[in-house]
Amino acid sequence: MPAYARTKFVFIALAVLAVYSYGWKVTEINLGELFRDFHLVKPLIKELAHPDLFSRQKQSQTTETEFFLTAGSINNKTSSGSSEKRQLVLSQSSGIIGDRLTVSGFRLKHDSEGILFWVNEIEQEFPLGKFETDSTGKFQKEITVPPSARGSRQTVKAVISWPEGPLQASETLRLTFDKMVETLFLALMATTFAILVAVPLSLLASRNLMTGNPLTTVVYYAVRTTLNLLRSIEPLIMAILFVVWVGIGPFAGVLALGIHSIAALGKLFSEQIESIDTGPIEAITSVGARPLQVVVFGVLPQVILPFLALSFYRWDINVRMSTIIGFVGGGGIGFLLQQWINLLKYNEAGTALLAIAVVVIVLDTLSAKIREKIAA
Repeated sequence: MPAYARTKFVFIALAVLAVYSYGWKVTEINLGELFRDFHLVKPLIKELAHPDLFSRQKQSQTTETEFFLTAGSINNKTSSGSSEKRQLVLSQSSGIIGDRLTVSGFRLKHDSEGILFWVNEIEQEFPLGKFETDSTGKFQKEITVPPSARGSRQTVKAVISWPEGPLQASETLRLTFDKMVETLFLALMATTFAILVAVPLSLLASRNLMTGNPLTTVVYYAVRTTLNLLRSIEPLIMAILFVVWVGIGPFAGVLALGIHSIAALGKLFSEQIESIDTGPIEAITSVGARPLQVVVFGVLPQVILPFLALSFYRWDINVRMSTIIGFVGGGGIGFLLQQWINLLKYNEAGTALLAIAVVVIVLDTLSAKIREKIAA
């Protein structure tokens, strides 16, 4: 290798290294944080990995007993005779905040798990912890009168729930299915709307068809510039605009995805037109065909199959993009996913993510096969 070539290579390598070093600094990449703080995200991943797909009908058993908050600790012991017919008994029926109580349960659902609640006089509920009943339906648990006790009359409540009956699709799964159907049709309507507009615009944005005279050249640059501007605006921004304009719902999502798809398909379609064989066009033009006849008989027959393949691919993209559109109120599964994440319902969010993944995989497989058959 000549000396000047080696020197040039060294300068290029140093320039690339400088660019990536500066990029590393600007983006504040710190690989150590991936390992140091991984424990923070483990519970979230665990819940997402257990989607709420199937459930059984739940039965519940609730029992409660009273406790009276006093100025001083009286330590009234509950007599054994008074507990013969009661299902929930306290070691003392009155006391002050901070007193230790023993809660005893009798004749409850055996071998089941339940939750104890403290309910104050203004009906505020505070969980005290879980308990498990034995084979005879009994349990005992130590609790402390919480600072949340307000008023004089308090209630200690035990709630036991257990699944019963056959497995069936959970409410989360049914809701996810409904929203996925909405997402598919949202993407379908946006894609169809975009195709109808993008096809004529792509003819106007094709250099080989429109640069024959000054007037059509101006139209070409105007359409091309408009498509570039629309494509530069993210669908998420468009969705925010249309949510304000037409309200929250799938219609806003259709408009946002449709406008962006017009720009994307218009560019792709025009590039297909620019790569066609000019022979048929010249032959048709030489016999006096009008511009519309040139398009119908000389252009469209050569691009119809690529147009179909690109349209199916765009529908696939719009299904995935509609998930993000839903986060700002554009309807579909994204709107539901955003609500579940905000409410920290990660099991339900896992169901939505699983549905999105399945639909995207199926659509990708189908669109690939369709494109393969069209190309053949």
